[in-house]
Amino acid sequence: MQKINGFVRRLPAWPIYIVSVAWFGWLFWQALSGAMGPDPVNALELALGTLALQLMVALLAITPARKYLGLNLIKFRRALGLAVFFFVAMHLGVWMILDVQFLGQVLNDLVKRPFITIGMASFVLMVPLALTSNNLSIRRLGPQAWNKLHKLTYAVVILGAAHNVLIQKTWETEPLVYLGIIAALLVMRIKWRPFMATA
Repeated sequence: MQKINGFVRRLPAWPIYIVSVAWFGWLFWQALSGAMGPDPVNALELALGTLALQLMVALLAITPARKYLGLNLIKFRRALGLAVFFFVAMHLGVWMILDVQFLGQVLNDLVKRPFITIGMASFVLMVPLALTSNNLSIRRLGPQAWNKLHKLTYAVVILGAAHNVLIQKTWETEPLVYLGIIAALLVMRIKWRPFMATA
């Protein structure tokens, strides 16, 4: 594992940003070209949301990978987190601008459709995380306050997974699998204290 970690240390994190933008561009082109089927806007929304959820899983897996496997991918955590925010923002933008198109209907859906309310709550919680994902914010807030703020990540992931389950018209297997994986990864992050019986 030391050799793998040594190789990982030499890899830069910045290509994640370029790949994320390029990936979005490719998906958008697929939608424009008709490669996404008869309802390209809905397909694009789904693709962006699923990709964001997959990156959330990858982000959550970084700490357990280091704890249980000795694989250190911490240097990629910030870039992955910002990539998640980017894809969620694009997912939201496609829904608001290309799908719904009317502000009144957007507000109506936020109030009357719980899965949209949950998804929007997840996005709103992501905003302070994205804005403070830089070294300047760590210095200004202090490491302890910054770490407390970024524990919002757990709420973001749970709400995102719930949104993905509830958005389905029927109980689909894939969203439930993602929810199960996320739950397992969150449990793996818990610092379990050994039970000690007292006499």
